[in-house]
Amino acid sequence: MPERSALRSSPRAPVLITGTAGFIGFHLARKLLEDGFEVVGYDNFNDYYSVRLKQDRHAILEGYPGYVGIRADLADANSLAKAFSQYRFEVVCHLAAQAGVRYSLTHPEVYVRSNVEGFLNILEACRHMGVRRLVYASSSSVYGGNTKLPFSESDPVDTPISLYAATKKANELMAHTYSHLYEIQTTGLRFFTVYGPWGRPDMAMWLFTEAMLAGRSIPVFNHGQMRRDFTYIDDIIDGIRAALIAEDLDRCEVMNLGNHRSEYLLDMIGILGENLGVTPKMEFLPMQPGDVEATFADIERARSKLGFAPTTPIAEGIPRFVAWYKEYHALA
Repeated sequence: MPERSALRSSPRAPVLITGTAGFIGFHLARKLLEDGFEVVGYDNFNDYYSVRLKQDRHAILEGYPGYVGIRADLADANSLAKAFSQYRFEVVCHLAAQAGVRYSLTHPEVYVRSNVEGFLNILEACRHMGVRRLVYASSSSVYGGNTKLPFSESDPVDTPISLYAATKKANELMAHTYSHLYEIQTTGLRFFTVYGPWGRPDMAMWLFTEAMLAGRSIPVFNHGQMRRDFTYIDDIIDGIRAALIAEDLDRCEVMNLGNHRSEYLLDMIGILGENLGVTPKMEFLPMQPGDVEATFADIERARSKLGFAPTTPIAEGIPRFVAWYKEYHALA
């Protein structure tokens, strides 16, 4: 049975966002705060990448009177239950996770603790505290080695090629189970290569920028034959916010959020170099384990259900990232 809107214009309780010191969580929290909502952020500030960057994001959120930050781990079920009991959330947006495909090859236990155990704790808290809607981050990585483009939600996702992808697929299955058993409306959003200001230092856009400015060569895998559906952060935030407020969603939903364009990595590198004023030095390498050659999102479900309509091509988004990067690092 379709579920009505969960996020009212004047909610009785604050919205819980996990991962507010992270890239997407920070932007979502700021957007909701600017729209007049109260937000409780939950993050453990782990050191997978720069804690300073996470602290800088969080400091901006703390400047809003409607924001409360909780520093705790999702695997700590008692801390999570205490937060749910204190604030009586009606809507939860779960964005916290151990990110990164390559890191999962060397630190698998971290992914099980954060992405599986942590997600179970979120589901249990939602179940016991009567949360009406849970929106959570899945990933385009669940499509594994799928070669049919664009990727559609109806495509099989039973052959993940990284542990990170397997944990995200597990999240979707767990959410389906809790939706069925406990009537929680859940919406999983499969993000496609999100980039933009305040982005992640472990992702290609940041790594390539850093290397180019330092005069180093950049590694280009699969000998340059890589394509990605690069999706600008503002478009992603519009999609998440829509998932929080949409009317008439099914009890359990899974949707792609991407730019619906599959761009060659070499084109991205070219635009990046132009905006940095640098001629890129490239080292062409074979495909890495756990990686895929191309991603491309079919977004018809999100268009229909959420009114999702991304508007930012890389020719516009990359200059915005570069401008922010220079300002943040005092290079402008």
